Amino acid sequence: MAGGSVAQAPLGGRRAVFVWSIGVAVYFVAVIFRTSLGVAGLEAADRFHVSASALSTFSLLQLLVYAGMQIPVGLMVDRLGTKKVLTLGAVLFTAGQIGFALSPSYGMALAARALLGCGDAMTFISVLRLGTRWFPARRAPLMAQLAGLVGMAGNLVSTLVLAPVLHGVGWVPAFAGSAVAGLIVLVPLVLFLRDHPEGHEPAPSAAAGAGAGAGGFVRRQIADSWREPGTRLGLWVHFTTQFPAMVFLLLWGMPFLVEAQGLSRTTAGGLLTLIVASNMALGLVYGQVVGRRQSARIPLALGTVTVTALLWGSVLAYPGDRAPMWLLIALCLVLGTCGPASMIGFDFARPANPAERQGTASGITNMGGFIASMTTLLVVGLLLDATGDNYRVAFSSVFVLEVLGLTQILRLRGRALSRERDRDHDRALVRAAAVPAQGPVAGAVGDAAADAAAGSAPDPSRARA
Repeated sequence: MAGGSVAQAPLGGRRAVFVWSIGVAVYFVAVIFRTSLGVAGLEAADRFHVSASALSTFSLLQLLVYAGMQIPVGLMVDRLGTKKVLTLGAVLFTAGQIGFALSPSYGMALAARALLGCGDAMTFISVLRLGTRWFPARRAPLMAQLAGLVGMAGNLVSTLVLAPVLHGVGWVPAFAGSAVAGLIVLVPLVLFLRDHPEGHEPAPSAAAGAGAGAGGFVRRQIADSWREPGTRLGLWVHFTTQFPAMVFLLLWGMPFLVEAQGLSRTTAGGLLTLIVASNMALGLVYGQVVGRRQSARIPLALGTVTVTALLWGSVLAYPGDRAPMWLLIALCLVLGTCGPASMIGFDFARPANPAERQGTASGITNMGGFIASMTTLLVVGLLLDATGDNYRVAFSSVFVLEVLGLTQILRLRGRALSRERDRDHDRALVRAAAVPAQGPVAGAVGDAAADAAAGSAPDPSRARA
Protein backbone atom coordinates (compact mmCIF):
# COMPACT_ATOMS: atom_id res chain seq x y z
CA MET A 1 0.00 0.00 0.00
CA ALA A 2 2.82 2.33 0.73
CA GLY A 3 4.25 1.62 -2.63
CA GLY A 4 0.94 2.63 -4.17
CA SER A 5 1.01 5.95 -2.39
CA VAL A 6 4.49 6.60 -3.61
CA ALA A 7 3.54 5.69 -7.16
CA GLN A 8 0.64 8.15 -7.01
CA ALA A 9 2.86 10.96 -5.77
CA PRO A 10 6.41 10.52 -7.14
CA LEU A 11 9.05 13.03 -6.23
CA GLY A 12 9.46 15.85 -8.72
CA GLY A 13 6.88 16.85 -11.30
CA ARG A 14 4.43 19.72 -11.53
CA ARG A 15 3.05 19.36 -8.03
CA ALA A 16 6.54 19.51 -6.55
CA VAL A 17 7.41 22.59 -8.62
CA PHE A 18 4.17 24.29 -7.52
CA VAL A 19 4.72 23.67 -3.80
CA TRP A 20 8.42 24.54 -3.97
CA SER A 21 7.59 27.75 -5.84
CA ILE A 22 5.34 28.89 -2.99
CA GLY A 23 8.18 28.48 -0.52
CA VAL A 24 10.63 30.21 -2.83
CA ALA A 25 8.20 33.13 -3.28
CA VAL A 26 8.25 33.64 0.50
CA TYR A 27 12.05 33.60 0.44
CA PHE A 28 12.04 36.03 -2.49
CA VAL A 29 10.03 38.57 -0.50
CA ALA A 30 12.20 38.04 2.59
CA VAL A 31 15.32 38.90 0.56
CA ILE A 32 13.68 42.06 -0.77
CA PHE A 33 13.03 43.17 2.79
CA ARG A 34 16.48 42.05 4.00
CA THR A 35 18.36 43.98 1.31
CA SER A 36 16.10 47.05 1.23
CA LEU A 37 18.44 48.88 3.56
CA GLY A 38 21.31 48.35 1.11
CA VAL A 39 19.80 50.88 -1.31
CA ALA A 40 18.65 53.20 1.48
CA GLY A 41 21.78 53.46 3.62
CA LEU A 42 22.42 57.14 2.96
CA GLU A 43 18.71 58.00 3.41
CA ALA A 44 18.62 56.05 6.68
CA ALA A 45 21.64 57.97 7.98
CA ASP A 46 19.87 61.26 7.21
CA ARG A 47 16.48 60.14 8.54
CA PHE A 48 17.76 58.90 11.89
CA HIS A 49 20.79 61.27 12.14
CA VAL A 50 23.34 58.51 12.79
CA SER A 51 27.04 57.91 12.06
CA ALA A 52 28.54 55.15 9.92
CA SER A 53 29.00 52.76 12.85
CA ALA A 54 25.44 53.40 14.05
CA LEU A 55 24.17 52.85 10.52
CA SER A 56 25.99 49.53 10.34
CA THR A 57 24.18 48.53 13.54
CA PHE A 58 20.94 48.21 11.54
CA SER A 59 22.35 45.43 9.38
CA LEU A 60 24.50 44.09 12.20
CA LEU A 61 21.52 43.55 14.48
CA GLN A 62 19.47 42.07 11.66
CA LEU A 63 22.24 39.60 10.85
CA LEU A 64 22.90 38.90 14.54
CA VAL A 65 19.28 37.84 14.94
CA TYR A 66 19.40 35.91 11.66
CA ALA A 67 22.57 34.01 12.58
CA GLY A 68 21.43 33.38 16.14
CA MET A 69 18.15 31.94 14.90
CA GLN A 70 19.66 29.42 12.47
CA ILE A 71 20.01 26.47 14.84
CA PRO A 72 16.65 27.11 16.58
CA VAL A 73 14.99 27.40 13.17
CA GLY A 74 16.64 24.19 11.97
CA LEU A 75 15.34 22.41 15.05
CA MET A 76 11.87 23.89 14.49
CA VAL A 77 11.83 22.71 10.87
CA ASP A 78 12.91 19.21 11.91
CA ARG A 79 10.22 19.01 14.60
CA LEU A 80 7.30 21.20 13.45
CA GLY A 81 7.59 20.98 9.67
CA THR A 82 8.14 23.51 6.93
CA LYS A 83 4.70 25.07 6.61
CA LYS A 84 4.39 26.21 10.22
CA VAL A 85 7.89 27.70 10.28
CA LEU A 86 7.51 29.49 6.94
CA THR A 87 4.14 30.94 7.95
CA LEU A 88 5.54 32.32 11.19
CA GLY A 89 8.52 33.73 9.32
CA ALA A 90 6.35 35.53 6.76
CA VAL A 91 4.25 37.13 9.51
CA LEU A 92 7.34 38.32 11.38
CA PHE A 93 9.30 39.77 8.45
CA THR A 94 6.20 41.56 7.15
CA ALA A 95 5.58 43.10 10.56
CA GLY A 96 9.25 44.12 10.71
CA GLN A 97 9.12 45.85 7.32
CA ILE A 98 5.99 47.79 8.30
CA GLY A 99 7.56 48.74 11.61
CA PHE A 100 10.72 49.95 9.87
CA ALA A 101 8.64 52.13 7.54
CA LEU A 102 6.79 53.81 10.41
CA SER A 103 9.54 54.03 13.04
CA PRO A 104 9.99 57.62 14.23
CA SER A 105 13.26 56.94 16.06
CA TYR A 106 16.52 55.05 15.69
CA GLY A 107 15.70 52.70 18.58
CA MET A 108 12.33 51.68 17.18
CA ALA A 109 13.84 51.20 13.74
CA LEU A 110 16.45 48.86 15.27
CA ALA A 111 13.70 46.81 16.91
CA ALA A 112 11.86 46.56 13.58
CA ARG A 113 14.99 45.32 11.77
CA ALA A 114 15.51 42.72 14.51
CA LEU A 115 11.95 41.48 14.01
CA LEU A 116 12.53 41.37 10.27
CA GLY A 117 15.73 39.40 10.76
CA CYS A 118 13.90 36.88 12.94
CA GLY A 119 11.30 36.22 10.25
CA ASP A 120 13.89 36.20 7.48
CA ALA A 121 15.86 33.55 9.37
CA MET A 122 12.97 31.10 9.02
CA THR A 123 12.79 31.16 5.23
CA PHE A 124 15.88 29.72 3.56
CA ILE A 125 16.27 26.58 5.67
CA SER A 126 12.57 25.88 5.13
CA VAL A 127 13.01 26.22 1.36
CA LEU A 128 16.01 23.88 1.42
CA ARG A 129 13.87 21.35 3.30
CA LEU A 130 11.10 21.63 0.69
CA GLY A 131 13.67 20.89 -2.00
CA THR A 132 14.88 17.71 -0.28
CA ARG A 133 11.34 16.53 0.49
CA TRP A 134 9.74 17.16 -2.91
CA PHE A 135 12.61 16.35 -5.31
CA PRO A 136 15.05 13.46 -5.75
CA ALA A 137 18.27 13.79 -3.75
CA ARG A 138 20.38 13.97 -6.91
CA ARG A 139 18.66 17.26 -7.72
CA ALA A 140 19.41 18.82 -4.32
CA PRO A 141 22.45 20.93 -5.41
CA LEU A 142 20.53 22.38 -8.35
CA MET A 143 17.40 23.10 -6.28
CA ALA A 144 19.51 24.87 -3.65
CA GLN A 145 21.20 26.99 -6.31
CA LEU A 146 17.83 27.81 -7.88
CA ALA A 147 16.54 28.94 -4.50
CA GLY A 148 19.60 31.15 -4.09
CA LEU A 149 19.05 32.50 -7.60
CA VAL A 150 15.47 33.51 -6.76
CA GLY A 151 16.77 35.15 -3.60
CA MET A 152 19.18 37.22 -5.66
CA ALA A 153 16.26 38.21 -7.87
CA GLY A 154 14.78 39.69 -4.70
CA ASN A 155 17.98 41.65 -4.28
CA LEU A 156 17.58 42.83 -7.86
CA VAL A 157 14.08 44.11 -7.06
CA SER A 158 15.51 46.12 -4.18
CA THR A 159 18.05 47.73 -6.48
CA LEU A 160 15.92 48.33 -9.57
CA VAL A 161 12.48 48.93 -8.04
CA LEU A 162 12.71 49.96 -4.41
CA ALA A 163 15.59 52.42 -4.88
CA PRO A 164 13.82 54.65 -7.46
CA VAL A 165 10.50 54.35 -5.60
CA LEU A 166 12.23 55.46 -2.41
CA HIS A 167 13.70 58.50 -4.15
CA GLY A 168 10.38 59.26 -5.83
CA VAL A 169 7.74 58.87 -3.10
CA GLY A 170 9.75 58.97 0.11
CA TRP A 171 10.59 56.70 3.02
CA VAL A 172 7.22 55.73 4.50
CA PRO A 173 5.30 55.02 1.26
CA ALA A 174 8.21 53.03 -0.20
CA PHE A 175 8.80 50.74 2.78
CA ALA A 176 5.16 50.40 3.84
CA GLY A 177 4.12 49.73 0.25
CA SER A 178 6.72 47.01 -0.14
CA ALA A 179 5.33 45.27 2.96
CA VAL A 180 2.19 44.40 0.96
CA ALA A 181 4.24 41.72 -0.81
CA GLY A 182 4.54 39.88 2.51
CA LEU A 183 0.76 39.76 2.86
CA ILE A 184 0.37 38.52 -0.72
CA VAL A 185 2.66 35.49 -0.33
CA LEU A 186 0.93 34.47 2.90
CA VAL A 187 -2.23 33.49 1.03
CA PRO A 188 -0.89 30.60 -1.11
CA LEU A 189 1.44 29.63 1.73
CA VAL A 190 -1.47 28.99 4.10
CA LEU A 191 -3.77 27.47 1.48
CA PHE A 192 -1.57 25.26 -0.67
CA LEU A 193 1.88 24.54 0.80
CA ARG A 194 2.49 20.99 2.08
CA ASP A 195 5.54 19.69 3.90
CA HIS A 196 5.98 16.59 1.71
CA PRO A 197 4.22 14.56 -1.01
CA GLU A 198 1.72 11.85 -0.09
CA GLY A 199 3.49 8.60 0.60
CA HIS A 200 6.76 10.29 1.55
CA GLU A 201 6.07 11.06 5.19
CA PRO A 202 9.34 11.17 7.15
CA ALA A 203 9.94 8.43 9.70
CA PRO A 204 9.57 9.51 13.35
CA SER A 205 12.85 10.74 14.78
CA ALA A 206 14.39 8.42 17.32
CA ALA A 207 15.63 11.43 19.25
CA ALA A 208 12.12 12.69 19.66
CA GLY A 209 10.73 9.34 20.73
CA ALA A 210 9.72 8.08 24.12
CA GLY A 211 12.01 9.00 26.91
CA ALA A 212 13.55 11.92 25.04
CA GLY A 213 12.28 15.28 26.17
CA ALA A 214 12.53 18.49 24.24
CA GLY A 215 15.86 19.32 25.84
CA GLY A 216 17.28 15.92 24.99
CA PHE A 217 16.10 16.22 21.40
CA VAL A 218 17.72 19.61 20.98
CA ARG A 219 21.03 18.56 22.49
CA ARG A 220 21.17 15.36 20.46
CA GLN A 221 20.28 17.04 17.19
CA ILE A 222 22.94 19.73 17.61
CA ALA A 223 25.63 17.38 18.94
CA ASP A 224 25.09 14.74 16.26
CA SER A 225 25.07 17.33 13.48
CA TRP A 226 28.19 19.10 14.74
CA ARG A 227 30.02 15.80 15.18
CA GLU A 228 29.96 15.29 11.42
CA PRO A 229 33.03 16.85 9.73
CA GLY A 230 30.84 17.55 6.69
CA THR A 231 28.63 19.85 8.73
CA ARG A 232 31.59 21.82 10.04
CA LEU A 233 33.20 21.97 6.60
CA GLY A 234 29.90 23.24 5.20
CA LEU A 235 29.80 26.00 7.81
CA TRP A 236 33.32 27.19 6.98
CA VAL A 237 32.74 27.08 3.22
CA HIS A 238 29.63 29.20 3.74
CA PHE A 239 31.53 31.50 6.12
CA THR A 240 34.41 32.15 3.73
CA THR A 241 32.56 32.53 0.45
CA GLN A 242 29.37 34.46 1.19
CA PHE A 243 30.29 37.52 3.23
CA PRO A 244 32.26 39.74 0.75
CA ALA A 245 29.24 40.12 -1.54
CA MET A 246 26.75 40.20 1.34
CA VAL A 247 28.52 43.12 3.03
CA PHE A 248 28.75 44.98 -0.27
CA LEU A 249 25.10 44.49 -1.20
CA LEU A 250 23.58 44.75 2.24
CA LEU A 251 25.04 48.09 3.29
CA TRP A 252 28.51 49.29 2.31
CA GLY A 253 28.55 48.91 -1.48
CA MET A 254 26.52 52.03 -2.28
CA PRO A 255 28.43 54.35 0.12
CA PHE A 256 31.77 52.97 -1.11
CA LEU A 257 30.95 53.50 -4.79
CA VAL A 258 29.43 56.96 -4.25
CA GLU A 259 31.68 58.45 -1.56
CA ALA A 260 35.01 56.69 -2.15
CA GLN A 261 34.84 56.10 -5.91
CA GLY A 262 32.93 59.27 -6.86
CA LEU A 263 30.23 57.52 -8.88
CA SER A 264 26.68 58.76 -9.25
CA ARG A 265 23.90 56.86 -7.48
CA THR A 266 22.63 55.63 -10.83
CA THR A 267 26.02 54.22 -11.85
CA ALA A 268 26.57 52.72 -8.40
CA GLY A 269 23.14 51.12 -8.56
CA GLY A 270 24.04 49.65 -11.93
CA LEU A 271 27.17 48.03 -10.46
CA LEU A 272 25.15 46.56 -7.58
CA THR A 273 22.74 45.20 -10.16
CA LEU A 274 25.68 43.67 -12.00
CA ILE A 275 26.58 41.67 -8.88
CA VAL A 276 23.05 40.30 -8.71
CA ALA A 277 22.97 39.49 -12.44
CA SER A 278 26.32 37.73 -12.21
CA ASN A 279 25.08 35.75 -9.22
CA MET A 280 21.94 34.66 -11.05
CA ALA A 281 23.83 33.61 -14.18
CA LEU A 282 26.51 31.68 -12.34
CA GLY A 283 24.18 30.05 -9.80
CA LEU A 284 22.87 27.64 -12.43
CA VAL A 285 26.40 26.88 -13.59
CA TYR A 286 27.62 26.08 -10.08
CA GLY A 287 24.55 23.94 -9.40
CA GLN A 288 24.99 21.90 -12.58
CA VAL A 289 28.72 21.40 -12.03
CA VAL A 290 28.34 20.27 -8.41
CA GLY A 291 25.33 18.09 -9.23
CA ARG A 292 27.29 16.22 -11.90
CA ARG A 293 30.71 16.15 -10.27
CA GLN A 294 30.99 16.23 -6.48
CA SER A 295 34.77 16.42 -6.72
CA ALA A 296 34.39 20.00 -8.02
CA ARG A 297 33.09 21.32 -4.69
CA ILE A 298 36.41 22.14 -3.03
CA PRO A 299 38.09 23.59 -6.16
CA LEU A 300 35.05 25.81 -6.82
CA ALA A 301 34.96 27.09 -3.24
CA LEU A 302 38.70 27.74 -2.98
CA GLY A 303 38.85 29.26 -6.46
CA THR A 304 36.01 31.66 -5.65
CA VAL A 305 37.70 32.84 -2.46
CA THR A 306 41.05 33.31 -4.21
CA VAL A 307 39.70 35.31 -7.14
CA THR A 308 37.54 37.44 -4.85
CA ALA A 309 40.55 38.30 -2.69
CA LEU A 310 42.65 39.17 -5.74
CA LEU A 311 40.01 41.55 -7.13
CA TRP A 312 39.40 43.19 -3.74
CA GLY A 313 43.13 43.68 -3.31
CA SER A 314 43.46 45.17 -6.79
CA VAL A 315 40.69 47.70 -6.17
CA LEU A 316 41.94 48.74 -2.73
CA ALA A 317 45.61 48.92 -3.76
CA TYR A 318 45.06 50.73 -7.06
CA PRO A 319 47.24 53.87 -7.30
CA GLY A 320 45.35 57.11 -7.03
CA ASP A 321 42.12 58.01 -5.30
CA ARG A 322 39.77 55.97 -7.50
CA ALA A 323 39.87 52.64 -9.27
CA PRO A 324 39.04 52.61 -13.01
CA MET A 325 35.56 51.53 -14.07
CA TRP A 326 36.79 48.33 -15.73
CA LEU A 327 38.28 47.17 -12.44
CA LEU A 328 35.10 47.98 -10.50
CA ILE A 329 33.10 46.04 -13.09
CA ALA A 330 35.47 43.06 -12.72
CA LEU A 331 35.09 43.21 -8.94
CA CYS A 332 31.31 43.21 -9.17
CA LEU A 333 31.30 40.30 -11.62
CA VAL A 334 33.47 38.28 -9.25
CA LEU A 335 31.39 39.21 -6.21
CA GLY A 336 28.52 37.61 -8.09
CA THR A 337 30.20 34.21 -7.60
CA CYS A 338 30.12 34.47 -3.81
CA GLY A 339 26.47 33.50 -3.44
CA PRO A 340 26.64 30.36 -5.63
CA ALA A 341 29.89 29.33 -3.95
CA SER A 342 28.34 29.64 -0.49
CA MET A 343 25.64 27.13 -1.48
CA ILE A 344 28.37 24.50 -1.81
CA GLY A 345 28.49 24.46 1.99
CA PHE A 346 25.08 22.77 2.06
CA ASP A 347 26.38 20.14 -0.37
CA PHE A 348 28.85 19.04 2.30
CA ALA A 349 26.38 19.13 5.20
CA ARG A 350 23.50 17.42 3.36
CA PRO A 351 25.09 13.99 2.67
CA ALA A 352 26.70 13.97 6.10
CA ASN A 353 23.37 13.92 7.97
CA PRO A 354 20.21 11.76 7.86
CA ALA A 355 16.83 13.19 6.88
CA GLU A 356 15.72 13.92 10.43
CA ARG A 357 18.76 16.19 10.99
CA GLN A 358 18.70 18.10 7.69
CA GLY A 359 17.13 21.23 9.18
CA THR A 360 19.56 21.38 12.08
CA ALA A 361 22.60 20.72 9.87
CA SER A 362 21.46 23.34 7.36
CA GLY A 363 20.98 25.83 10.19
CA ILE A 364 24.53 25.27 11.44
CA THR A 365 25.90 25.67 7.92
CA ASN A 366 23.86 28.79 7.21
CA MET A 367 25.23 30.49 10.32
CA GLY A 368 28.68 30.67 8.77
CA GLY A 369 28.25 33.35 6.13
CA PHE A 370 26.01 35.49 8.29
CA ILE A 371 28.42 35.45 11.23
CA ALA A 372 31.18 36.56 8.85
CA SER A 373 28.93 39.23 7.31
CA MET A 374 27.84 40.49 10.72
CA THR A 375 31.44 40.74 11.91
CA THR A 376 32.59 42.55 8.77
CA LEU A 377 29.67 45.00 8.81
CA LEU A 378 30.57 46.04 12.34
CA VAL A 379 34.32 46.23 11.74
CA VAL A 380 33.95 48.27 8.54
CA GLY A 381 31.68 50.78 10.30
CA LEU A 382 34.04 51.13 13.25
CA LEU A 383 37.10 51.53 11.02
CA LEU A 384 35.35 54.14 8.85
CA ASP A 385 34.60 56.21 11.95
CA ALA A 386 38.10 55.70 13.34
CA THR A 387 39.94 56.59 10.11
CA GLY A 388 37.77 59.41 8.80
CA ASP A 389 36.02 57.31 6.14
CA ASN A 390 39.12 55.56 4.80
CA TYR A 391 37.49 52.75 2.84
CA ARG A 392 40.81 51.14 1.92
CA VAL A 393 41.62 50.48 5.56
CA ALA A 394 38.05 49.52 6.44
CA PHE A 395 37.58 47.02 3.62
CA SER A 396 40.96 45.40 4.27
CA SER A 397 39.24 43.61 7.15
CA VAL A 398 37.75 41.29 4.50
CA PHE A 399 41.12 39.54 4.09
CA VAL A 400 41.38 38.61 7.78
CA LEU A 401 38.17 36.60 7.69
CA GLU A 402 39.05 35.00 4.36
CA VAL A 403 42.35 33.72 5.76
CA LEU A 404 40.57 32.33 8.82
CA GLY A 405 37.99 30.56 6.68
CA LEU A 406 40.53 29.13 4.24
CA THR A 407 42.53 27.70 7.14
CA GLN A 408 39.49 25.86 8.47
CA ILE A 409 38.43 24.56 5.04
CA LEU A 410 41.89 23.10 4.42
CA ARG A 411 41.92 21.58 7.92
CA LEU A 412 38.54 19.86 7.62
CA ARG A 413 38.31 18.84 3.98
CA GLY A 414 40.32 15.61 4.33
CA ARG A 415 38.23 14.20 7.18
CA ALA A 416 34.92 15.23 5.65
CA LEU A 417 35.66 13.79 2.21
CA SER A 418 37.09 10.57 3.67
CA ARG A 419 33.97 10.02 5.77
CA GLU A 420 31.80 10.75 2.74
CA ARG A 421 33.68 8.16 0.66
CA ASP A 422 33.31 5.57 3.41
CA ARG A 423 29.58 6.23 3.58
CA ASP A 424 29.22 5.88 -0.19
CA HIS A 425 31.22 2.62 -0.08
CA ASP A 426 28.98 1.13 2.64
CA ARG A 427 25.90 2.13 0.68
CA ALA A 428 27.24 0.51 -2.49
CA LEU A 429 27.95 -2.77 -0.68
CA VAL A 430 24.42 -3.04 0.71
CA ARG A 431 22.93 -2.08 -2.64
CA ALA A 432 25.02 -4.69 -4.49
CA ALA A 433 23.87 -7.39 -2.07
CA ALA A 434 20.18 -6.50 -2.44
CA VAL A 435 19.73 -5.99 -6.19
CA PRO A 436 20.69 -9.46 -7.54
CA ALA A 437 18.58 -11.25 -4.95
CA GLN A 438 15.06 -10.12 -5.82
CA GLY A 439 15.26 -7.52 -8.55
CA PRO A 440 14.37 -3.82 -8.48
CA VAL A 441 11.95 -3.93 -5.53
CA ALA A 442 14.55 -5.46 -3.26
CA GLY A 443 17.05 -3.03 -4.75
CA ALA A 444 14.97 -0.07 -3.60
CA VAL A 445 14.76 -1.57 -0.12
CA GLY A 446 18.47 -2.23 -0.20
CA ASP A 447 19.16 1.40 -1.14
CA ALA A 448 17.16 2.59 1.86
CA ALA A 449 18.98 0.15 4.10
CA ALA A 450 22.30 1.32 2.66
CA ASP A 451 21.47 4.91 3.44
CA ALA A 452 20.52 4.01 6.99
CA ALA A 453 23.69 2.00 7.45
CA ALA A 454 25.80 4.87 6.15
CA GLY A 455 24.11 7.39 8.41
CA SER A 456 22.95 9.68 5.61
CA ALA A 457 19.65 10.87 4.23
CA PRO A 458 17.93 8.39 1.88
CA ASP A 459 17.23 9.27 -1.72
CA PRO A 460 13.43 9.09 -1.89
CA SER A 461 13.57 8.96 -5.69
CA ARG A 462 14.63 5.34 -5.45
CA ALA A 463 11.14 4.41 -4.26
CA ARG A 464 9.96 4.88 -7.83
CA ALA A 465 11.98 1.80 -8.81
